[in-house]
Amino acid sequence: MSFLEFTEGPLWYVALVVFSVGVAWNIIGILAMRVRGDSAVPRKSPVAGGIKAIFLHMAPHGGFFSRTAYHVIVGYLFHLGLFALLLFGSFHVAFIKEWTGLSWTPLPRWGFIIASEVAFAGLILMWIRRWTDPITRQISDRDDHIGTGLTMLAMLTGCFALGEASDGLRAVHMLSVELLMLYFPFSRLMHAFTFIFSRYFMGAAYGKRGYVP
Repeated sequence: MSFLEFTEGPLWYVALVVFSVGVAWNIIGILAMRVRGDSAVPRKSPVAGGIKAIFLHMAPHGGFFSRTAYHVIVGYLFHLGLFALLLFGSFHVAFIKEWTGLSWTPLPRWGFIIASEVAFAGLILMWIRRWTDPITRQISDRDDHIGTGLTMLAMLTGCFALGEASDGLRAVHMLSVELLMLYFPFSRLMHAFTFIFSRYFMGAAYGKRGYVP
């Protein structure tokens, strides 16, 4: 068995199982948490407050943009760029079709390159912020840097493998992705799934009291 066959075979299945089970376990654990009873009479709908909070906090409001502009802009650069790469890169579309049978029009090569540059710019600028901002540096720990490093590695090896120059580059990219998948459920990278729950619960609590932040 070659290195490529190993990374696209046994190791891929292990990473996929760990990622899927880990993500599901975390989400089930959140949903199963007991919420302390609140006998107060609702002033407004907590459900409406929760849903509103999910979308309201996708953009700064209340006069805070001047303080959070850097974080918001580079965050959107990275997340939107990565979203485009994952779902619309031609090789990823082909991979998804192979596994699910679903397919859609991929980005042209120039679009993939632009999305890559946007994602890299956002990630690098966020990482610089972690090291240079006094407060962000204090609240950032090993988990934050490992997650960022693994994400950077997966993106970088993906760019190297883009030209399909060798099976080795493709195998290295697969390995970096699998390392990221294995680490994902045990790290703060889980916020990709859990941010919806945290925003909803916060919004529901405030909404019940008649206030949505």
